[in-house]
Amino acid sequence: MASQVEVDPQETREWLEALDAVVASDGPQRAQFLLERVVGHAQLTGAAPAPAGTTPYLNTIPPQDEPAHPVDEALERRVRSIVRWNAIATILNANKTSSELGGHIASYQSAAVLYETGFNHFWNAPGEKHGGDLVFMQGHSSPGVYARAFLEGRIPEEQMRKFRMEVGGNGLSSYPHPWLMPDFWQFPTVSMGLGPLMAIYQARFMKYLQGRGLAETSGRKVWAFMGDGEMDEPESLGAISMAGRERLDNLIFVINCNLQRLDGPVRGNGKIIQELETNFRGAGWNVIKVIWGSRWDSLLANDHEGHLLSRMNEALDGDYQTYKSRNGAYVREHFFGVKPELRAMVADMTDDQIWALNRGGLDQRKVYTAYKSASEHHGAPTVILAKTIKGYGMGEAGEGQNITHQQKKMNEQALLAFRDRFELELTDDQVKNLSFYKPPEHSPEAEFIRERRAALGGSLPTRRRKAEPLPTPDLSVFKSQLDGTGDREVSTTMSFVRILSTILRDKQLGKHVVPIVPDESRTFGMEGMFRQLGIFSQLGQLYTPEDRDQLMFYREDKHGQVLQEGINEPGAMSSFIAAGTSYSNHGVPTIPFYIYYSMFGFQRIGDLAWAAGDSRTRGFMLGGTAGRTTLNGEGLQHEDGHSHLVSATIPNCVSYDPTYGFELAVIIREGLRRMISEQEDVFYYLTLMNENYQHPAMPEGAEEGILRGMYLLQAAESAKLQLLGSGTILREVLAGAQLLRDDFGVAADVWSVPSFTELRREGMEADRWNTLHPGEEAKPTWIETQLAGRPGPVIAATDYMRSYADQIRPWVDAPYRVLGTDGYGRSDYRKTLRSFFEVDRHHVALAALTELAKTGEVDASAPKQAIDKYGIDPERPAPWKI
Repeated sequence: MASQVEVDPQETREWLEALDAVVASDGPQRAQFLLERVVGHAQLTGAAPAPAGTTPYLNTIPPQDEPAHPVDEALERRVRSIVRWNAIATILNANKTSSELGGHIASYQSAAVLYETGFNHFWNAPGEKHGGDLVFMQGHSSPGVYARAFLEGRIPEEQMRKFRMEVGGNGLSSYPHPWLMPDFWQFPTVSMGLGPLMAIYQARFMKYLQGRGLAETSGRKVWAFMGDGEMDEPESLGAISMAGRERLDNLIFVINCNLQRLDGPVRGNGKIIQELETNFRGAGWNVIKVIWGSRWDSLLANDHEGHLLSRMNEALDGDYQTYKSRNGAYVREHFFGVKPELRAMVADMTDDQIWALNRGGLDQRKVYTAYKSASEHHGAPTVILAKTIKGYGMGEAGEGQNITHQQKKMNEQALLAFRDRFELELTDDQVKNLSFYKPPEHSPEAEFIRERRAALGGSLPTRRRKAEPLPTPDLSVFKSQLDGTGDREVSTTMSFVRILSTILRDKQLGKHVVPIVPDESRTFGMEGMFRQLGIFSQLGQLYTPEDRDQLMFYREDKHGQVLQEGINEPGAMSSFIAAGTSYSNHGVPTIPFYIYYSMFGFQRIGDLAWAAGDSRTRGFMLGGTAGRTTLNGEGLQHEDGHSHLVSATIPNCVSYDPTYGFELAVIIREGLRRMISEQEDVFYYLTLMNENYQHPAMPEGAEEGILRGMYLLQAAESAKLQLLGSGTILREVLAGAQLLRDDFGVAADVWSVPSFTELRREGMEADRWNTLHPGEEAKPTWIETQLAGRPGPVIAATDYMRSYADQIRPWVDAPYRVLGTDGYGRSDYRKTLRSFFEVDRHHVALAALTELAKTGEVDASAPKQAIDKYGIDPERPAPWKI
């Protein structure tokens, strides 16, 4: 807030006294009404601009509105101090030998009050009486969460001594990782910005479950913790307007504003709390600022002229950080010493008393008040901006210092000072030995911990691994895909839509399906679902859509089934994660089918896809208009030739590039079996194309090969070589086989390879087993068994980079040549693009002849004949260089 010179203190005092009188006689709501009228009138007269998005640098809730603290505050502080110590001991024990394992001491120390207030008073565990609150813990604070679990008896001391030592089993993961600790952590949050984004869409998904009658989620909250530095990640603030617009009053953000990021101040030249207040208030959130602790209350109450408030407003975050890295004398001189009125205000206070003036996020009474207000707020999400000190309690070892985040060690003197500061019942030897401390079984502290969590239904965090399984439909329900299309030409995208429609009609599965589209439903031919299923909006449809008189009009509904996310792939992926983990977080399995432009999938949301794997998400990702040459008119930034390489990096992502509707049906049916019946923690990535062509019926016996990654599609008599293809380029491979036969008299077997990635994974498994079991009969791979005894070199062509098909090279016991679409995409006709990238039928034939010429199976002049016959320019630069 810009400060102005006071020209008439008496007039100012009269205005303030008048406002006080209104509050006293008619209440704060009447005062708020009058203020809004005055500001609005002032703006109309030109006397004032529109009101700013910030309020003064004060606590939102005044002391007189604070509720009584419900428990013994001294006892609660003692318990919190024990947790603080055990959090430090967790990290220091891991780094006794060296600092190789790392860890973060400072983050939890600044946030301890924020977490312990939640654990002690607000966070319900799932049980018969409550579905459980969902808490997105800040990743760097994990030692504090482990320390709390240790006191509750959930984690033994032996395991506490294995922080970041996981390979041998029973270790503690560095950060929240459901993949590594599947019974403990609910959400992976340490990748900055993803926690806030996923929390918003988790809260919206809970409204979705409620609206659709799948689960009772009213009364449950999503709490998300993050640091002020983390809010600079675009994802952190990227969806706050959606949360405000959708009125997600089941969502509470707690931002730990310790004013520091990893290297220095978050806003040294500004005020991050004020900046965030503007952002959130403008997005429609309820904002609660918790800036000053209780020891400031009397000073503020006596600030009749506003000198202290003015000083609070003008001091910068860089200043506030410096104050807390010094001492009381420094604060007296540099904060209060700038005005005689301020100096007089603290004249009777000692330097120690000034130093003890606390920040709101470190005051359990202020934090409890904010949490209670947030929990009871309706109609909007809430953000709590809590001011703390990074490394609080670490003293000279790092409190409020720029180096704090990287601190992994504390010397003996600092540890003893920490013990004394928090009045811990630890001997000098226990401190020096970094002993974990647990209060005696029947001590007041132990009783307090048990009683508090019992009142809230049990321990948190906790994660369930399974829900009630759902039945898998028989493959025969997809008969139209299995039988082929005859003379009709369709795309695999349309085949998918028909498969999805079949699943949606299933009486047991249909209601559990969650279609997710980021504003491309019409591109994928899914607009029919608008009217049929409705688009979820907890507000319903408050307007008349312009296409209301059309068959497939745009229908929003409180009970809608489709999640239409707008042009927002990260948000859609967050919904995918929320739906795909519903079995764990809500005890209700849902099956997300998330379809999108493939180029805007893994490339754009790779970090979220990795988080999906860590979260043990189950569902289907459908990369539409996939491949480098199928979305032919959209050009460089829209053409995907690498998503299968990225998907292959996620261990529990099962990837396929199917060509035909029957392949798609077999794969989706198997995915349903694995994920909803067997409850495997995998998710599927399937690429779909927009090119129309005829689909044959499924060859007899092809099902196993489809799922394992390859099957013989077309056998030839007296074949001289093997041709492999996937996606739309399989059709070029078939055409290439025809050219070889017609133009050169060479017969070739043609294989459909729906997944080079799954073939590679099986190959690695076999290699590992064979290496570790010398002397035993070797296990062959599926590739080896299928190609065994078949003649000639092997040629593979796909619509992806050569690295994709290159994955299986170690298990091809023959000359192996790969064609792929390396390079940037561009716009042109499909035929032209496939020639440009050298994956069309002519280049397939050329590659085959080149390999056959090496072995003398064809005349050495055959490759040159093909180059001339097919008009291939041998001097043209490689496509990846153009």
